[in-house]
Amino acid sequence: MNKETTEILIVGAGPAGSVAAAMLRQQGRKVLIVERERFPRFSIGESLLPQSMEYIEAAGLLQDVVEAGFQYKNGAAFAYGDRRTEFDFRDKFSPGWGTTYQVQRANFDHLLAKGAERMGAEVRFGHEVLAVEPGERPRVAVRAPEDGEYVIEADFILDASGFGRLLPRLLKLESPSNFPVRGAIFTHVRDNIPPESDFDRNKILITTHPQHVDVWYWTIPFSNGCCSLGVVAEREFLDRYPGSELERLQAIVGEDPNLSRLLAKAEWGVMPAKQIVGYSANVASLWGPGYALLGNAGEFLDPVFSSGVTIAFKSAQLAAECLRRKYAGASVDWEADFSIPLRAGVKTFRRFVEAWYQGGFQKIIYFEKAQPEVRAMICSILAGYAWDTDNPYVADESGRRMRVLEELCAA
Repeated sequence: MNKETTEILIVGAGPAGSVAAAMLRQQGRKVLIVERERFPRFSIGESLLPQSMEYIEAAGLLQDVVEAGFQYKNGAAFAYGDRRTEFDFRDKFSPGWGTTYQVQRANFDHLLAKGAERMGAEVRFGHEVLAVEPGERPRVAVRAPEDGEYVIEADFILDASGFGRLLPRLLKLESPSNFPVRGAIFTHVRDNIPPESDFDRNKILITTHPQHVDVWYWTIPFSNGCCSLGVVAEREFLDRYPGSELERLQAIVGEDPNLSRLLAKAEWGVMPAKQIVGYSANVASLWGPGYALLGNAGEFLDPVFSSGVTIAFKSAQLAAECLRRKYAGASVDWEADFSIPLRAGVKTFRRFVEAWYQGGFQKIIYFEKAQPEVRAMICSILAGYAWDTDNPYVADESGRRMRVLEELCAA
């Protein structure tokens, strides 16, 4: 069996893998990406957060993204019955980017992968990793579409395989998520929302089901007149609805009068409706001998605050910095320098996700007498700045500040 060598092997050409590759190429590293799929290919996670732009810029891929024609995004709008509120991310507490984009992931991911190639990374599409041997010189067995199997030996492996979760599966690293088993049914529609409506195409719209506080819909507008539309609920709720995925989604959307009116002229069938269930995931460790896990390969919380791509980019940035120090001859503690910092931000998002499904966070965002400075702090986390410890709601690891705020807003 043929054997190749590289410095950094990245498994997966999605956002985490491509941004990590671009950052490592800036360091002069030899980078090889192997990707099982052929691009472009569909993925969910279509509404970016402004914090993501910092990592895109640091990777040297900003111009690629800005010139691609994606839908501009400056915030998030929320609706629950007759209640409405919105957050403009430019009014956040944390410094940094306040705008971003809503993207068709097939195009976005392909664009980032091509950007990594432009910067000198080699990307092999249609190559599937079959086995991995961790260690000081980790090795993987790969199956190529035409040439059969071969082996790659690397200095280090970054698993950016997303929901495929390659190394967690092969190395038995998975641990149960403490979130209930939820699922999502989703599609793309040509929305035909009239310009005179109050729908702001520069914001994602998150709508809470009128009778179920833990069921919500996303409406993500794109620049081509279409939008991504989906519903998220516990599996038992979704299983109540018969028919095809499209029929089930239409039935659940039909239960919200405001969303039904907004999409009254929508053309369905732009994309087949799909369902995913049990996507929340966790691992015992984010790193091991000769490897680290990036993005969804390590942990995925929930789509409600669109945190997935931001976490993926943050993991790429932290891993690239650890590898920069490694090649400079410095000692790298992957737990202290990679895992703990990454999990700190994930924990912040987790507190907000849990508060959302329990209903407390919804009391906060719809509170009519909110102090502007507190609202700006909440806005920062919604914009992805979950690692800004100057923000009291990030620094408060116990969640006590959030609980007090919920009580004040519910009084």
